[in-house]
Amino acid sequence: MTASFRAPGRVNLIGDHTDYNDGFVLPIAIDLQCIVTADVADTVRLRSRELAGEVELPADGSAEPSETPGWGSYAAGVLRVLAERGRAPAGIDATVSSTVPVGAGLSSSAALEVALALALCDAAGFELPPLELALACQEAEHIATGVPSGIMDQLASLAGREGSALLIDCRSLEVQPVPLPPDLAVLVVHSGVSRTLAGSAYAERRRSCEEAARRIGVPSLRDATLEQAADDPRARHVVTENARVLDAARALAAGDLDALGPLLAASHRSLRDDYEVSTPELDALVECLDAAGALGARLTGAGFGGCVVALARRDEAERVAVEAGAAYGDRTGLEPRTWLCRAAAGAGRFM
Repeated sequence: MTASFRAPGRVNLIGDHTDYNDGFVLPIAIDLQCIVTADVADTVRLRSRELAGEVELPADGSAEPSETPGWGSYAAGVLRVLAERGRAPAGIDATVSSTVPVGAGLSSSAALEVALALALCDAAGFELPPLELALACQEAEHIATGVPSGIMDQLASLAGREGSALLIDCRSLEVQPVPLPPDLAVLVVHSGVSRTLAGSAYAERRRSCEEAARRIGVPSLRDATLEQAADDPRARHVVTENARVLDAARALAAGDLDALGPLLAASHRSLRDDYEVSTPELDALVECLDAAGALGARLTGAGFGGCVVALARRDEAERVAVEAGAAYGDRTGLEPRTWLCRAAAGAGRFM
């Protein structure tokens, strides 16, 4: 019997490079998604127009993710981690379609991992609680890419709440929905510069945070004070960003839109200057969105390219997007792509 499973991408409103430091993040699951439509089969056979090509793997998780080319490495990673958790070797014959752009910082890989995991679990009559499934998909990404990414992407995809942001404590993994004010719009704008974490300094940034925590003498930078972190730019970003996430969650809950802009601006400056993960294009895009009347804008995701997230009053969002896009194109020669995103429900079966 054919079954379909969807998993949304995510955009992080504020709180980047805090998740792997046991900190706080404030993403929304978005209405761009990966869909896996599957029939039970002997092996795992996947086809995708957007991701280009076919993947065929043994159903028992024995394929080595690092030796599986292209996007098949993610599928091999998911198969491996589910097999290690007791999933029986049931295969699927499936099509994969996705509206989450690759290389944009909107968690296309996490959406793929989560949708595949749901389809594979269903085929085998196997079930994991959502948190355990998120952790399994995070592990799958680690072994597929070698990038030591945090838990935010997979957990946001599974725990998404329609109309709400998610305040995630990345130490306890507690998820608290924060309703978005109805007059607030979320704009996601692609800079026209793709990014890849495997070729970036992401792993180096994580190591520098771990070294800073050891030097300060705390379990993680979640536990450091601003005074302890003041002389270390990487640590300073994490400590101040955690505070900004909590302030932003309180502002959203109170419907205080005017408080959000300065928080997003400070976050972008910190990511640009202290964490050094911005690019000239991202900086230019933020400036163009601010000039067009956005409440605030900042790079989102890990940086090194990809997207900017901007908040705007709903009745001004389309004008802000058009004016900022035109100004950015004139300034850089690049053509941005804009999505007006809705906070969507988390992953699950829908057919």
